[in-house]
Amino acid sequence: MDTHEADSVVEEVITLIETHYLYPDVAAAVSQALTAGLAEGRYLPDQMGLAEAVTADLQSVSGDKHLRLIYHGDPIPEREPGSDAAEYAEFRQWAERTCHGITSVERLGANVGYLNVQPVLFPTAISGDAITAAMSLLASTEALIMDLRQCIGGDPATTAWLCSYLFSEEPVELTGLHQPKLNRTTQAWTLPYVPGRRFGPLKPVYVLTSSATFSGGEQVSYDLQQLARATIIGERTKGGANAREGFRVHAHLEATIPVARGVNPISGTNWEGTGVTPDIEVPAEHARHRAYQLALAHVATLPGSIAAEARQALATQALNPETFSENQSTDDVR
Repeated sequence: MDTHEADSVVEEVITLIETHYLYPDVAAAVSQALTAGLAEGRYLPDQMGLAEAVTADLQSVSGDKHLRLIYHGDPIPEREPGSDAAEYAEFRQWAERTCHGITSVERLGANVGYLNVQPVLFPTAISGDAITAAMSLLASTEALIMDLRQCIGGDPATTAWLCSYLFSEEPVELTGLHQPKLNRTTQAWTLPYVPGRRFGPLKPVYVLTSSATFSGGEQVSYDLQQLARATIIGERTKGGANAREGFRVHAHLEATIPVARGVNPISGTNWEGTGVTPDIEVPAEHARHRAYQLALAHVATLPGSIAAEARQALATQALNPETFSENQSTDDVR
């Protein structure tokens, strides 16, 4: 890449933002900042450095963490207009390398379920069956810990798919997307039918968050919190509620431009810029331990021998908190 190519990339990013970004006034301010950067010679012809410099300027003006210029080590395939085939092929390869986003499925002591989702919630066409398998395994547990501390994104349809397993057959409205340029709002609902077994609407759910939890991971957390379906435990999340579209501007550079904003039917707003505030705020590394304590306390109130198992586990926790440390492996699906 030479200086002329770098300038051309920035100019194309400016055009894309002015054409597609959901807030026209912010788009104008961002364009001015990038134009000034070009005039000052701030953007050097190094692809990774260019991506970092442009992203820093984009976000310093907009505060929008989805508005980025991203460097890809592997060449970005050419995408035919209106076709998602290339993007889905990339997602499919990524999903295959990461167990389709289902890092760990466990039955903890006293029949408490644990689900770790990272790095993202992949499109249901790719990974819906993995979510179904995980949730079917966990359906008969007495409480569920859903770990989203390292979940940094996801397809909006997949967030609805996952949430559907935590409700009954009666659809529940979730956060939808408003596209100002089209004056269109797309609603999102849980599904009346899902394959496999549901965890259901009655048993407690604890969602773990961190300052790294972003986008799709935040949407699951926010929707379940607004619906009083889960207790959020951990740290305030990163704060990205705008849906973005990716544009190839160079063989190794992708501009991601937010084109819609989330609108929750209960709050009337979203978590953009603010993040999701936990119900119980603790350091992220302590969130799983805190959630397990709460889950055990719930199971201890249930009839039958499972309550005795929970009380024994709680006593063990009190005597030796290290028995449920973050050093336990969650790298493999169990």
